[in-house]
Amino acid sequence: MRKLKTAVIGCGDISSVYLDNMIHRFSILDVACCCSAHGESAKRQAEKYGIKAVEFSDILADDTIDLAVNLTPPKVHYEIVKELLNAGKHVYTEKVVTADFAKAMELKGLAEEKGLRLGVAPDTFLGAGLQTAAKAVRDGLIGDVTSCHASVNRDMGSLYPSLAFTAEPGGGIGFDVGIYYITALLSILGPVQEASGFLATRRPKRKIIDPGNPRFGEELTVENENLMMANLIFQNGTMGTLHFNGDSIFPEKESLVLYGTEGVLFLPNPDTFAGPVRLVKKGCDDVVTLPLEYGFASNSRGVGAAELAWSLNAGRKHRASMEMACHAVELLNGLVQSSRERTSYQMTTTFEKPESLPCGYRDGYMRTNAESALV
Repeated sequence: MRKLKTAVIGCGDISSVYLDNMIHRFSILDVACCCSAHGESAKRQAEKYGIKAVEFSDILADDTIDLAVNLTPPKVHYEIVKELLNAGKHVYTEKVVTADFAKAMELKGLAEEKGLRLGVAPDTFLGAGLQTAAKAVRDGLIGDVTSCHASVNRDMGSLYPSLAFTAEPGGGIGFDVGIYYITALLSILGPVQEASGFLATRRPKRKIIDPGNPRFGEELTVENENLMMANLIFQNGTMGTLHFNGDSIFPEKESLVLYGTEGVLFLPNPDTFAGPVRLVKKGCDDVVTLPLEYGFASNSRGVGAAELAWSLNAGRKHRASMEMACHAVELLNGLVQSSRERTSYQMTTTFEKPESLPCGYRDGYMRTNAESALV
């Protein structure tokens, strides 16, 4: 086993759980340094986690860095990931790989050309909840899956003033939030064949009305979708619907459901790693909650990067693959095109469904630890 010396790019709010997990839970990763756009957040995280704060250029020039974990906003993913690949680094990036399909495919081609790994979040499909749901489908508990539905609501307007990326390209309800639901469905059902969608940006001009915000009174422009609706046809014949509403309320009232010939399966929130997996069988009114049979039930962000590292050591494909990520980005871009042209979109990419993790590993329970499932 060779540990991968790892650098983190971007030290915003999400970086804490990544750094904590990658340093304390995943032995395959040797986190050495971090950087951020203005440097101050990198210094704080470096001091907190006992690593070095460096410049992005230092990471590019350091031949000892094997893997870079990119936690920056989507609008800068393309440039950062491209520079890292050109510098010979394996990359694991937060979602989406880039909001532009052509650029996503360019990055995929660059990684392949250089013989490098490119892994992409979300990695929540590797969590206990969705792995248990995928096993239930494989075991035939709901028979043939004939349809699916994914729905989530948010009040994106409450986020725009404080989280600037949520109003920028790639930060909308579909690309930033819906991607969790799309990835969950893709990981279980496989590729999409055809899609049609409707998108809207309601009230694109918003005033910041919070007196406590330093930008109080300013007008901001929403540069992404806050409504995305779609119909899907998967290659396996399953039909599905998407309902992503960012002009609604908090709390979220999410729904992710698989309908089959022998039952209905209610999946957990795909933005988390666990949650109840509930089953209703044909001819029975009772709802059964299935036991979670896998590890990573707690917040395990970074497991995708660790799994990439273990896969690289073992010479196998990593599960949070660039192929599935590019397919998801094509689907999102296809829905944009479908909405604009009022036509259905025919998918051009495909991917192999990721292998399931070994069953029987639970956080802090059974065998040694959940990381054993990645080896």
